Amino acid sequence: MEKLNQLIADFASMAWGLPLLILLVGGGLYLLVLSRFLPFRFFGHAIQVLRGKYDNSDDPGEISHFQALTTALSSTIGMGNIAGVAVAIAIGGPGAVFWMWVSAIIGMSTKFFTSALAIMYRGKDSNGELQGGPMYFITEGLGKSWKPLAAFFSVCGLVGALPVFNVNQLTQAINDILLVPNGVTVGFTTNLTIGISLVIITSIVILGGLNRISKTASKLVPSMVLLYFVLVVIILLVNIQEVPKYFTLIFTDAFAAKNYTGDAFLGGMVGGLILLGIRRGAFSNEAGIGTAPMAHGAAKTTEPVREGLVAMLGPFIDTIVICTLTALAILVTGVWQTTDANGVSLTASAFGSAMPGFGKYLLLICIAVFSISSLFSYSYYGSKCMAFLFGVKNKGYYNYIYIISIILGATTSLSMMINLIDGFFAFMAIPTMVTTLLLAPKVVKEIKAYKNRWHQNEL
Repeated sequence: MEKLNQLIADFASMAWGLPLLILLVGGGLYLLVLSRFLPFRFFGHAIQVLRGKYDNSDDPGEISHFQALTTALSSTIGMGNIAGVAVAIAIGGPGAVFWMWVSAIIGMSTKFFTSALAIMYRGKDSNGELQGGPMYFITEGLGKSWKPLAAFFSVCGLVGALPVFNVNQLTQAINDILLVPNGVTVGFTTNLTIGISLVIITSIVILGGLNRISKTASKLVPSMVLLYFVLVVIILLVNIQEVPKYFTLIFTDAFAAKNYTGDAFLGGMVGGLILLGIRRGAFSNEAGIGTAPMAHGAAKTTEPVREGLVAMLGPFIDTIVICTLTALAILVTGVWQTTDANGVSLTASAFGSAMPGFGKYLLLICIAVFSISSLFSYSYYGSKCMAFLFGVKNKGYYNYIYIISIILGATTSLSMMINLIDGFFAFMAIPTMVTTLLLAPKVVKEIKAYKNRWHQNEL
């Protein structure tokens, strides 16, 4: 078992290794230059689209631009933003945050291209319904002969969308923040209770299909982002004298790597820090993995560029706004230097020190809602992969596998299973990015055509 465990751990670190980062970061940079830095030029227009200025209820699709973005965000805003940032700072210090920002800016261009393609090349499922996502833009954009690549994406999606890691971390957070400090003995029974509660909440939402998932996400996600924002602003106000120092340190430490304690990379500590920050950023905003295009591909629109613009706001909200809030909370309270805690516990220490008594509980509410909302969207992604591989009539079976994995995630610390899922999740990026790079020139053509149409309409 130990050998198998090590083998799967090596598989996960290989999957998230240098080749994937080159594909995600190098590919994203290429797309950023190819689009002539479109995320910056069209940022204001993207917000207008998101606010519903161009919505048309007669357009094909199932959900609005806003619902598509909140569904996609509900899967990316979660443990990556709260625990992942803490891990990055614990290993890399303040400089890691800068490289997470770099990964977000690159990720914005990737999200734009992948989600524009999800609308440009929508395919039909076995019921004849319009569907979007990497498996459809592979077969529709590159041709039927590429179907094995689409099937590879879907198989990886079936495993990669299982929520074992998320549930495992949420259970740990509930135990560490709520139960243990209040004298509750935690064990199999308490974990099973958490697991069953999560199954009941998740089942009510996911069995209602995409419409119920998107409606729930569009209510939960914005209100939790706002609560989290307010809480961190309070922490920053309590420690206001520390804010300028640490904000400057994020930039200076990014190139000095004085607080980096990980392994060197490309011959230096700065290389190791860049790798850490970009990897954590990519893990947090999932740009290029291929999950978000499945949500954005269901949007009611006939304009691929518009949906791409809405999608590119995802990494901005996810990494530049929320990860920065978490990072500043951890830095200005000083807990990153005074405690050995890591992950969620480190973020909880920051909230506890700035708001004694109740800070940790408010953080737990945010963690719980972020984690539970991501359970909704991942079930949708997994069942969509199931429908592509085995037909729509069989996609319901995925929900049963999904529910069993929630119980497993809550009651066991199956590091082997978590690593396996992590590895498959990373592998989803290979077909997504390869196809996006091949079809990118068609998106650029579409950008030009869209600009002409848009300017004519505005005139």
